[in-house]
Parts: sequence; structure tokens; C-alpha cells
Amino acid sequence: MRPVRLALAGLIACVALVGCADTGETAGSGYVAGDGSIVVLDQADRQPAPAISGVGLDGSEFALADQQGEVVVLNVWASWCSPCRAEAPELEEVWRETQNEGVQFIGLNTRDSDDAARAFVDNFSITYPNVIDRDGRQQLQFGSSLPPQAIPSTVVIDRQGRVAARVLGVVSAASLRAILEPLIDEPVAP
Repeated sequence: MRPVRLALAGLIACVALVGCADTGETAGSGYVAGDGSIVVLDQADRQPAPAISGVGLDGSEFALADQQGEVVVLNVWASWCSPCRAEAPELEEVWRETQNEGVQFIGLNTRDSDDAARAFVDNFSITYPNVIDRDGRQQLQFGSSLPPQAIPSTVVIDRQGRVAARVLGVVSAASLRAILEPLIDEPVAP
């Protein structure tokens, strides 16, 4: 089983290296943007989200399991990523609109220094929590469902704690609202 996990981790890491830049150009760190593809799963096809946990940029502890009953928008980003800068205001806008509707946004900062990540959060006035995933280990846990294979990527988790959707690359406010609306209306399982 360990060789399979190592191979999967290596494959996902290689795909993630194709992560972040504008219009196919290479950013300073050699990443390429996602293609903007959106996958939304039917309820019957959703798998449980992995046990993501970590330390926030503010030093607080985070565990995805604590968000059970909420729709969770998990955005993978890095301060050096141009598309991440482009989508940051739209993510914050939708967060502010939906936070009182049982929606929780979480940033998953990857391949970054804490100081650069904090400066990004301050610069874009990001008010939702951000978790440090310096080496990408948290992202790798999505390998059996809809892995975030680019930077930025956004994974949406339903109220039952199942992976419901993924966007590879920049997500617009309109696209995110369209994904969230039916998930907000889904009942929480007893």
C-alpha cells in the first residue's frame, strides 16, 4: 500500500507543479495555471472529504471535521501566484455574501513563506481563515476524490462533509455562486 501512496503522492505533486501562471506563461516559480474547468458531482457520486487539519496563519488550529454541517469552500493559493491575486477579491466577496448561510471559506496556503502569505491576506483584506500547507500534504489527501491539481484550485465540500465540486484555476464570483447555491439549499443529514 505504501508504494501506491508514494506513487500517488508523486503523481499529484507533479501535476501540482503545473499549477500557476497567467495564460500559459510561467510564473517565477515555474507553475502553470489550471484550465478553469469545473466539476460538480451529483450527491450519489460524492466521497467523504479527507481529514484536513493544520495551523492557521493566525496560529489557530483548524480541522475540517469541525465544519460538519456547513458548506466549505477550500481555496488552494500562494502569494506568488498571479491568478490567485486575480481571484482573491471575488472569493472574499462571495465569502462575505454567504458566511451567514452556513458557508465557511478556508484558504489553504501552499509553497509559500508565512510572511508572504500574511502580506497577501492583508493586501487583499481576506477575512476568512487561512491554513498553512507549505509542502502540499493537505492537498494530497484529496487524491481519491477531486484533487486540487493546480494553483489556484477550489474544492467545495457539502454539509455532509463530502467533496461536491472542484475548480482548477481561477474561480469567478459568478461560478462560485452557481456552485454554492444548490449546496446551501441541501438539507443537513440527521
